[in-house]
Amino acid sequence: MTGKIYPDSGVEIRGVVARNYDKVMNIGSMGLYSGFIKKVIRNMEIFPDSHILDLGCGTGRNARLMLGYLNEHGHITGLDISEHMERQFYRKFKGDKRVEFINQRIDIPFDLKKIYDKVFISFVIHGFPHEIRNNVIQNALIHLKPGGVFHILDFAEFDMDKMPFHHRFVFKTIECKYAFDFIKRNWKEILAKQNFGDFSEKYYFGKYIRLLSAKKNDEKI
Repeated sequence: MTGKIYPDSGVEIRGVVARNYDKVMNIGSMGLYSGFIKKVIRNMEIFPDSHILDLGCGTGRNARLMLGYLNEHGHITGLDISEHMERQFYRKFKGDKRVEFINQRIDIPFDLKKIYDKVFISFVIHGFPHEIRNNVIQNALIHLKPGGVFHILDFAEFDMDKMPFHHRFVFKTIECKYAFDFIKRNWKEILAKQNFGDFSEKYYFGKYIRLLSAKKNDEKI
């Protein structure tokens, strides 16, 4: 691909940053990302035989942590559209048959003809226009078993004007315009309208980051 699909988005990673994404994350977070994401994955309560769909999986860093909770019956499918991410993803798993990568856009409807126990998306959905986010949610919904869980790791809902000056400055400096819309929306209400319920939340970094988990309702209801 040559150009960004959404020019105003900050989640389409390319070039040098894409080729060195894990290092960039470590440096940009001042070393905090590694411990943080380990805690998040632990909070997902992954069962040993879980089948997990990782939307916008990137280099596979999160998938590798999730894999540590799985036995020989568990499985992870990672989706991303970046060839740089794909190469890094495969290097991490060295032919482990419990893991697969599919080059697939998550912002348009798709059907993998499989269903999963969990769908995970990490710091991706905020970077889409809102009407496109609904496509992502529907993609998660159709790929989950009834009672399966959609885990969204992203910004929480908060009033940016009440943030400490330094935090507000950083957010305004590095985030794309879609993120400003994302933090104002009621995500439990949005998900409830698309057949999700039984919500749970885990907060991080002063409640600015949230793991929002929602179960797919029984389709018979």
